[in-house]
Amino acid sequence: MKANPILSLLFCCVFAIPTLQTHAQDYDILIKNGHVIDAKNNIDQTMDVAISDGKIAKVAANIPKKSAKNVVDAKGLIVSPGFLDIHSHNFYGTVPMGYLSNSFSALPPDGFTFRSGVTTIADAGGAGWRNFTVFKEQVIDRSKTRVLAFLNIIGSGMKGGAVEQNLADMDPKLTAMLAKQYPEDIVGVKLAHYSGYNWLPTERTVEAGTLADIPVMIDFGGSDPELPLNTLFLEKLRAGDIFTHAYANVRGRTAIVDDNGKVRDYVIEARKKGIIFDVGHGGGSFLFDQAIPALEQGFKPNSISTDLHTGSMNAGMKDLSNIMSKFLAMGMPLNEVVHAVTHHPATIIKRPDLGNLSVGSVADVTVISIRKGEFGFVDVRGKKITGSDRVECELTLREGKVVWDMNGISKEEWKAN
Repeated sequence: MKANPILSLLFCCVFAIPTLQTHAQDYDILIKNGHVIDAKNNIDQTMDVAISDGKIAKVAANIPKKSAKNVVDAKGLIVSPGFLDIHSHNFYGTVPMGYLSNSFSALPPDGFTFRSGVTTIADAGGAGWRNFTVFKEQVIDRSKTRVLAFLNIIGSGMKGGAVEQNLADMDPKLTAMLAKQYPEDIVGVKLAHYSGYNWLPTERTVEAGTLADIPVMIDFGGSDPELPLNTLFLEKLRAGDIFTHAYANVRGRTAIVDDNGKVRDYVIEARKKGIIFDVGHGGGSFLFDQAIPALEQGFKPNSISTDLHTGSMNAGMKDLSNIMSKFLAMGMPLNEVVHAVTHHPATIIKRPDLGNLSVGSVADVTVISIRKGEFGFVDVRGKKITGSDRVECELTLREGKVVWDMNGISKEEWKAN
């Protein structure tokens, strides 16, 4: 019997379709052979990470190269969720005498984030309820970096000096009202630079945080005599509230490590209570005299952050990757350092959508190398330690798009015609 050519053609077309689908390029980017560190998903091993439509599509071993349009070979590199820096100052502008609120000491985020692996940054108190919308329009909405905010309890923000002593402008209800109005942008409330012997600023800050159901970040100290640190930890702050500049030793604030090099008992009790200890390195808030003995006693930071501004960017702090390297030099394991800039800060600011590589999560991804050598790391008093490892950011992806590529590992090789 002679075969019907039309039926034969239909048969071929129908049974060819599955074969074509299995060879389709399902992913936009595939990062292969990297050592993945993802605290939320308990991953600390060599895995591949596939990205599609700006989301994490798959994390598994040996994902085929042919399934992706662009393949990045990350052999010998560390692949992690995009870093979060939860203490920075980015309300930059040109208002004279504005300090860190729409003025010259704050910095535009995109120039300082992606190159050190940071995809999310939180401004720590630059704006208050009176000028937050200016910050949002001027910085948040114009940055490629995801910019979040701790709203200052001072309505006019972190303008320094007498402005930050104004108790009449510390309004917890209006602060909380604005935080509820912008829940995608505002992740906490900030108190800083108050120098009086008075608990009222702390109490109003915590009240605002309670009303808005968000954590508060306290930059504590400056009063004479000192307000007792144990009262702050054990009576004033709630579990989940943040004590920044954890390894500082400044006038007007009790240091967490005493003169005998011991972490104070009530500091350990505060951690058990749930108080968060944030690095907030900055230009004057990190000493090896505090950090090294604390780490030796197992008192590690919950979050590693920069306190980025013009006074810290070129000094001992430099950037987040430099601080990470500093903690490696002090003996903190690499996976714990990565956790302190990814899953841990995301949890602290109640943003479980960030800081992880779960399937369906936004594809904010950081790829770093650990360069070997002899490197120097400096604290805010100019003291130096040396270390053998330096964190260097090779590749940063923000919502699945390459925003930093140090050595072109995501690009095609040039070939002569």
